[in-house]
Amino acid sequence: MIIASVAAGCSGPPDTSVRAAIEGAGPDQLGRAGARQDVPDAVDGLVVGHRLMAAGEYDLALREYHRGAVTHGANVDVLSAIGSANLRLGRLNQAEQDLRRALEKDETFVPAHNNLGVTLAEQGRWGEAQLHFRNAFIFDKGRSAEIRENLRLAIEKTEKTGYDDQEAHQLLLMRRGTGRFLLLPTPL
Repeated sequence: MIIASVAAGCSGPPDTSVRAAIEGAGPDQLGRAGARQDVPDAVDGLVVGHRLMAAGEYDLALREYHRGAVTHGANVDVLSAIGSANLRLGRLNQAEQDLRRALEKDETFVPAHNNLGVTLAEQGRWGEAQLHFRNAFIFDKGRSAEIRENLRLAIEKTEKTGYDDQEAHQLLLMRRGTGRFLLLPTPL
């Protein structure tokens, strides 16, 4: 009985969505009876990109953000989103460029400051990262715990010297002739 109904389903005319897919129309171009036309209310590329980022699909999110740029133009939201996707893909130089361009559009945009700080920190540029984390913290009015933690870490990294306290006190500067100095360890 089940086999007969499956076989009967295969003998009829193909579904309009299947026929349209075979003909090359995407789901956003399906109209009545499978006619090929663009749907004016297609899903926004930024919205889709944000959902893909949340799902960990950074390549696809980047593609959707570029599609969103066609609709919205290269505004601060689009540029920041593209920069964030590039950051997650490990494309640090590209992410830095995109996020700097976003900040040229709106210097108070918190996500762009925070993500640029993360990008710079990933490159070991903690001093500049600290400035962007500080700006993000100020413009966010200290509400975000993540931004607060990023700023704390950046401050810690920039204040840390190359020596720990015990090591710094174990060295002795000795003068050796005219204009020559030598660092010597001191006995404990």
